Amino acid sequence: MSRFWTLLSNLHSLAGPVVMLLYPLYASVIAIETPGKEDDEQWLAYWILYSLLTLTEMLLQSVLEWIPIWYSVKLVLMAWMVLPQFRGAAFI
Repeated sequence: MSRFWTLLSNLHSLAGPVVMLLYPLYASVIAIETPGKEDDEQWLAYWILYSLLTLTEMLLQSVLEWIPIWYSVKLVLMAWMVLPQFRGAAFI
């Protein structure tokens, strides 16, 4: 059981940067190269929201340390904003 939790925590640590940075960066570059404007706006909204969330997280770091599921909630929120099925950043 210990190995399972170690693997899960390692995957969790890897999922954050992939979901929050690598895929959005790739999708932003693709969106800039397409002639349509709608996808550009969606990724611009994502980067603005990501920046605001990161700034808020830095300011409230001492409070957020006491919330054990904060990182998981942040990961789910970012996945909702990033995934093309949901397009959460365009929704906000």
